[in-house]
Amino acid sequence: MPPISVRCLLPAALLLLCSCRMLTPLVFVGEQKRNVAPELDKLPNARVAVLVWTDPSTLFDYPHARFELASYIGSELFNKMAERKLNTEVVDPRDVEDFIQKDLDARINPRAVGKAFEAGYVVYIEVLRFQMRDAQHPQFLRGHIEASVSVHDIGADPDKLRRYELAPIACHYPDGAPITLTATNSPLVREMTYRKFAELVARKFYEHTIEE
Repeated sequence: MPPISVRCLLPAALLLLCSCRMLTPLVFVGEQKRNVAPELDKLPNARVAVLVWTDPSTLFDYPHARFELASYIGSELFNKMAERKLNTEVVDPRDVEDFIQKDLDARINPRAVGKAFEAGYVVYIEVLRFQMRDAQHPQFLRGHIEASVSVHDIGADPDKLRRYELAPIACHYPDGAPITLTATNSPLVREMTYRKFAELVARKFYEHTIEE
């Protein structure tokens, strides 16, 4: 028979072991990740331009929205592709905006933009909904951007596929309760919405992981 001290420790040890076994699955809850392949894998080793279209009402309220979105997308795309050594060159969004200002028809002509900057591909974003105030309560802020995404292959032969339609994007910030409208919160919510939207666009073009 084990000594009294050992007999006293055995139940405690068994309880601790059972507790550890019960806790083990919980440690990994929410930490499972899944690899996601790029929706389109043609941008590595390519020169790329980003073209954003927004409707006139959006530009009336947010005159720089088109350029701001293109800048955030271009920066995110370049940085994430560079991290993976995929060698994607992104045309400076300032140059694209200057070109559009001189040729307004280019706003809806990705091929003209691509040829003007000798880009192999143009990522074309058509913003279908742009909203920074909560739809039900305008005194609160909640960013909401919906857009279609397509990629135009500028160098493709006429008899080959020249436009790739990708899955549309719907982006919200914040995910929870809206934020009170103030002079400080307004630019913050817009910036965070832009960042989230740019990330959703950029990751269509490289392998990434998501939590499940």
